[in-house]
Amino acid sequence: MQLMDKKITRRRMSLILGGLGIASAHAQTSKPGISIHQEVDFKATPERLYQVLLDAKQFSAFTKDTAEIEPKPGGAFKLFGGRIQGRTVELVPNQRIVQAWRSAGWPAGVYSIVRFELIARGAGGRIVLDHAGFTEDKWAHLNEGWPLNYWEPLRKYLSM
Repeated sequence: MQLMDKKITRRRMSLILGGLGIASAHAQTSKPGISIHQEVDFKATPERLYQVLLDAKQFSAFTKDTAEIEPKPGGAFKLFGGRIQGRTVELVPNQRIVQAWRSAGWPAGVYSIVRFELIARGAGGRIVLDHAGFTEDKWAHLNEGWPLNYWEPLRKYLSM
């Protein structure tokens, strides 16, 4: 599934999630403008970053926790022992991963949108993360969680 532009409206998010079989998606759970934007450089190509983020065995290796990932649009995933779950909305090989993403502790049917843009930077690559569609009270926890649970362990894993 390809999105026509980078803006994911509430209506489009509801249509995407509904099309993936995710019932009662509550796109209205966040205030406009509440989002996370992070840019992180790695000594790995976009191709390598794409592989690690979508391969359950490699994801488990860098996070040191279980992962189940169906690496296809519409495919389900469970990360960190099931504490994070969702469906992949869009894949552009070696360039973009878009996921309907949720914490298992969130109310049923509530999803946010996570977008990983993978960009070549010299011999390495950059992940540009945009995470939106969550409530303001979750911002600090999520903003701190990306570096702690993704970027730092991923950097260590890729340098092995």
